[in-house]
Amino acid sequence: MRTGTTARGIAVTGAALLALTACGGGDAGGDTGDSGGDSGEKQVNVYGTDGNMGNALGESFTDEGALAGMKGTTPLTDLGDEFTNRLLEIDPDLQDFNYAGETYDAVLIAAVASQLAGSTDPAVFAPYINGVTFGGDTCEDFASCKEIVDGGGNPDYDGVSGPLAFAEAGEPSVASFGILQFGPDNAIASDDTQFELAGDEANAASDEGPAPAAPGATAADPLVVGTLLPQTGDLAFLGPPEIAGAELAVQEINAAGGVLGVPVELIQRDSGDTSTDIATQSVDALLQQNVDVIVGAASSAVTRTVIDKITGAGVVQISPANTSDEFTNYNDNGLYFRTAPPDTLQSRALSDLIINDGANTVGILARNDSYGTGLAEGTVDNLVSSGLAEDSIELVVYDPTAANFDAEVQQMVDLNPDAIVVIGFEESARIIDGLNSQGIGPKR
Repeated sequence: MRTGTTARGIAVTGAALLALTACGGGDAGGDTGDSGGDSGEKQVNVYGTDGNMGNALGESFTDEGALAGMKGTTPLTDLGDEFTNRLLEIDPDLQDFNYAGETYDAVLIAAVASQLAGSTDPAVFAPYINGVTFGGDTCEDFASCKEIVDGGGNPDYDGVSGPLAFAEAGEPSVASFGILQFGPDNAIASDDTQFELAGDEANAASDEGPAPAAPGATAADPLVVGTLLPQTGDLAFLGPPEIAGAELAVQEINAAGGVLGVPVELIQRDSGDTSTDIATQSVDALLQQNVDVIVGAASSAVTRTVIDKITGAGVVQISPANTSDEFTNYNDNGLYFRTAPPDTLQSRALSDLIINDGANTVGILARNDSYGTGLAEGTVDNLVSSGLAEDSIELVVYDPTAANFDAEVQQMVDLNPDAIVVIGFEESARIIDGLNSQGIGPKR
């Protein structure tokens, strides 16, 4: 069910606004759940989420228009050309920027907290992390935050990914979501991207942490940042923008003089996915190299396998992409944080999108892990809270390692819904291919 209040601000690009106006307000792409042209066939809207709403999904299809019109949500801010151009200087081959801002912010927050605490010891700077994101004087990069700290002030870092304003649980109380749509070329149509703000800054924590260290403090040891980001596995498509975000943050921190007068060190490792033991091996290697903070993992399921080892070792963990609600009240010794919003917020944005498109019956296909089931259940709750009858929603949880998804696709055919939501990772391509073959997918 919904908790707290929701403040929603829609910032739509000029091209997107024209597209929405031309299609009749909220029915983006002309999808009304009624007739598809003159054929008399029912139009089924297909939606995705952050696990599959990327150009990597489109690369799985050779048929033109296989994804055309498919929409979905992902934590995303209008990053702007200035920031994305800086990322492209780090990695000129970037195709997506998903979670790049959140990763950049994760590194910046750790660095500012360390500067404020006057120490690179995670046990010392962790209590400052929440307070770095609210109250005090606003700053938007490490250099300006450092200037505030050096002047004896209290920095309030408003990040690339949004105002952040961490709640007591160490996660954003307000976040921006991108509403994305695939074009006829099976690529995200960036000109059609909309942005929706969900959450409420009033839910931010009230404790700003301990008193700051005396200005001008220096450190004998560097702040060592390790990354646990996907270079292989289900979420490998998220790796390049996240890695670029971490590298850009460290580059800019060091250009501003480093943390406590010492350049930050960056050590990068692969998180893989839950089908391998790569994450555990990577964490072992990072801990042996005495990292102070680990940025990652991207997958909530992967984090579940290593969070106890990281926080049990007294090391700070900040994920740029974990969204599972499971971590909000997790027993993490006060050492786990995330710059990605919890699925309580994404489920609101997703359900709003579905309701605004006029759906009366909804089928949800969700992978069986903490990410898939958590986001699916939150979406169901929000759809019901928005007035949809509970018996008009069917949730189907699937095994992402299954040989095929014929049975799950047939359940959608039998349901004959107005909208189908696919909450998955790379296996989403096979599911959507199955939906297309049955005439209820994005392809018309």
